[in-house]
Amino acid sequence: MSKEFKKTLRQVISNNLSSLEYNSWYKNDSEILKSFPEEILSIEHLEILDLGNNEIKNIPADIKKLKNLRVLNLSNNQIDFLPPEIGELSNLEVLILQNNNLKELSSSILQLEKLNTLRFTKNNISSLPLFISEFKELKGLSFGYNPITNIPNWLHEWTNLQSLEMGGLNLKKVPEWLIGFQNIIDLSLESNKLTELPNWFINLKTLRSLHLGQNNFKNFPVQLTELPKLEYLDLWVNGIKKIPTEIGKLKELRSLQLGGNYLTSLPDSISYLQNLKHLSISNNRFNKIPLGILTLSSLESLILNNADSWSTYFDAKGNFVNKNTIRQIPEKISNLINLKDFRIDNDFIEHPPPEVVNKGIDSIRNYFQQIEEKGVDYLYEAKLLIVGEGGAGKTTLSKKIENPDYEINQAEVSTQGIDVTKWHYKVENSRKFQVNIWDFGGQEIYHGTHQFFLTKRSLYALVVDTRKEDTDFYYWLNIVKLLSNNSPLVIIKNEKQDRHRELNEAELRAQFENFKETIPTNLATNRGLSEVLNSVKYHISQLPHIGTPLPKTWVKVREELETNQHNYIDNNKFIDICKRNDFNTMEDILQLSDYLHDLGIILHFQNDPLLNKTIILKPKWGTDAVYKVLDNKTVIKNLGRFDKTDLKTIWLDSEYDNMHDELLQLMINFRLCYRIPSLLNDNYIAPQLLSVNPPSYNWDSSNNLGLRYKYEFMPKGLLIQFIVEMHSLIEDQSKVWRNGIIIQKDGTRAEIIENYNKREIQVRSSGKNQRDLLTIIIYEIDKINSGYENLKYKKLIPCNCSTCKEENSPQFYPYDTLKKFSIDNQKQIQCQKSYKMIEVNSLINELVRPEKNELRNSSGNISITGSIENLTIQQHEPKKLYMDTSEEQIRSKLPKSSWSNGLFYLFAFVIVIGGLGFLSGSIPLYTLALIIVSGIIIVPIIGAFQLRSDKKITEENFIELIKLVLKQLPLIRKLSSNK
Repeated sequence: MSKEFKKTLRQVISNNLSSLEYNSWYKNDSEILKSFPEEILSIEHLEILDLGNNEIKNIPADIKKLKNLRVLNLSNNQIDFLPPEIGELSNLEVLILQNNNLKELSSSILQLEKLNTLRFTKNNISSLPLFISEFKELKGLSFGYNPITNIPNWLHEWTNLQSLEMGGLNLKKVPEWLIGFQNIIDLSLESNKLTELPNWFINLKTLRSLHLGQNNFKNFPVQLTELPKLEYLDLWVNGIKKIPTEIGKLKELRSLQLGGNYLTSLPDSISYLQNLKHLSISNNRFNKIPLGILTLSSLESLILNNADSWSTYFDAKGNFVNKNTIRQIPEKISNLINLKDFRIDNDFIEHPPPEVVNKGIDSIRNYFQQIEEKGVDYLYEAKLLIVGEGGAGKTTLSKKIENPDYEINQAEVSTQGIDVTKWHYKVENSRKFQVNIWDFGGQEIYHGTHQFFLTKRSLYALVVDTRKEDTDFYYWLNIVKLLSNNSPLVIIKNEKQDRHRELNEAELRAQFENFKETIPTNLATNRGLSEVLNSVKYHISQLPHIGTPLPKTWVKVREELETNQHNYIDNNKFIDICKRNDFNTMEDILQLSDYLHDLGIILHFQNDPLLNKTIILKPKWGTDAVYKVLDNKTVIKNLGRFDKTDLKTIWLDSEYDNMHDELLQLMINFRLCYRIPSLLNDNYIAPQLLSVNPPSYNWDSSNNLGLRYKYEFMPKGLLIQFIVEMHSLIEDQSKVWRNGIIIQKDGTRAEIIENYNKREIQVRSSGKNQRDLLTIIIYEIDKINSGYENLKYKKLIPCNCSTCKEENSPQFYPYDTLKKFSIDNQKQIQCQKSYKMIEVNSLINELVRPEKNELRNSSGNISITGSIENLTIQQHEPKKLYMDTSEEQIRSKLPKSSWSNGLFYLFAFVIVIGGLGFLSGSIPLYTLALIIVSGIIIVPIIGAFQLRSDKKITEENFIELIKLVLKQLPLIRKLSSNK
């Protein structure tokens, strides 16, 4: 039994609670229940038992001891049999068995006379048992996603049902017998093959919640507009192209799910839905936010973003639904005063700036407020990033852009790291346009740092030496596409000695939509240089942020920073500059800092406790310092190892005085180094300088778990970042090399190796807690991958059949395929080596707890989503988890204060003992008074801590309560002094 469960059990027993909840979403492997805990069977007063999302296979017959049980949740386990004794739970009202391995239900369920809700969605039950027909008064029934082909006639007579879930049954038509269900409140027909609703559907006037997602509706079913009580409507992932005007008749609608369709607009009548709180139109074809939405004053949640996961937004034919391409957020969105959850992708957003939109709806409101109060101005500034192989002529191009008369120095040293210069020219209205030119060193060691400097909303110039064949066009165009969100790129063919070279431009354009043109030039003679300059000016002028209206105060601050000659200033100085230019709040100041940071104008790491105190005004100063370490011969000779004494030598120049700690932290932030934790002195490793040769180590290859990441295009430096993130777990702090790492945790080892030529990362683990360690590894790799927008890769899981376990090259299954099988309730998949049928969940669960799950319970429609570090449970209105047995009603019987936890009895015990002592003459009267007053003060303090621990009061109320109690201390001192 896990420590976590023991803790939960102690709390239930000691506090005499009637509810035990141990739902193991995303708990560590060691905390998941593998069997039904027998200790529960002694808590006979238990009313609610939730053991969902564990790995329980058997339910003991002694469960019959829990006579007071009203709610039993065993969902998402591995149960394949229910004991007959389940029927002896005479007070049971709610039984949840969904997502198990049941092939049949125990007929003893018939004895549960109080049962009002029965769920067994996602099992292997092939037919509805006849005995269920005896439950005439059942109000909630969920049996979808089972291999049920025939719905029995007796179900037609259950006209008192209030909640019915029949998803995933391949229904092509809505069953006609539903016409008699005049009390139905909640109906789910999702994941079927419905194309239309029958006309009689309008007679289901009691419907409040309707799930029709993942069907084949091409048109919005107009019958729905005749259901006056409808509050929740789900039509996600169909083929709907238009919403009719009549939708305005659904004035009771609280939640509307239209994601994953083909909508380009919404009718103006959407504005009539003034009770609407939740609206999702994600993954459609909107290029602007419909104006009608901006009048929905009750709206709390507006979802416009595009999901990348197939499991959410593929249509019925398996085609990915087009993305929304919204470029502007109208100012009127500020009128939605109740809006809290606003989601939209930054891929296309031009106004407000993405840095503003990233921070959420409050940031957007604040931005528009600043414009209204301070006025509008425009910032004409952009980045030109020059990339390519070493020696191609990148530095020459940078110099020639600044000064066409620049004389090429053949002995000029290649750029070390990054060189940053400025180029100015005039645009309309004689305004100055500033281009910040970033010239990147072409050496291999710098490639791993591209992700920190190849920014969005920039122009890229790929310089090619036409005499050589060393330019990897595939790499450069991919890395720019990946890191810059498709920023435009031009290829500059530096035809040294007038050596001409043809490129297949048609093929490049077919693969890379951001590729604009190829411009031949000879930088030595300036042939074609004017064409290069004109091309750069044109493409920079087309960047989306150019001409975007900004608060006038932002432009004022930028202009003042431009004239500042310092490399950096402290945060207080930056704040003073902002206040001097009419900034009123820290929120506004941080918003501007974020914007300037993203444009590469400054570097300010707001979330770093050390770096947030410094504003780096000259990014070149910071990057030069970083690359001085990576280029240092001593550090290279020591295979990346250095200490603070080395840094004193490397950063000897006065410009780095008193900034060593900040610059070192900058390297850590860029994942360019890590501190060796086992050494007393501060020693650091730059992993990109590690040896390419692996150290000697032994590996037990028996009973390994493993997986692979296979990339369509693999950026350089992925494993380097992983090494920095996981450095504290490196085995002996020595089992690490440039392309691999051995980590160790809790008696378990893992080997992670990058094979760049094969574009893959291979992972295998050995030991007792393999799944726990793999969960950590997968989380870290996925987090690194998420730093690259639209990075395409597959997570491959090896087959666990007996044949594959013995092979060095087993069958691998894409994780997405396994997830799709699981969601579609396909229990098995065939191994292509042994031809055996393999349990899908065994492949997923043997490796790792699911990284994200969505449990759609139409009878209660609690959406449970989360990731390894985060978990969200959303209750969609107006749904209930249990029919006629609300959680609020059940919890109303639970203790409401610390007095219920026994503190009253402790207080009474103290007073009684003190009273007996006084009566016996062993203590004087003033001591008895002191005991009573002390008890009155001390017991509430203990109670306050208990209430805070149980999260029954807020932190603020807790502090106030403690202050109030402590004010009584003078009374104790007074009594003591009278002694």
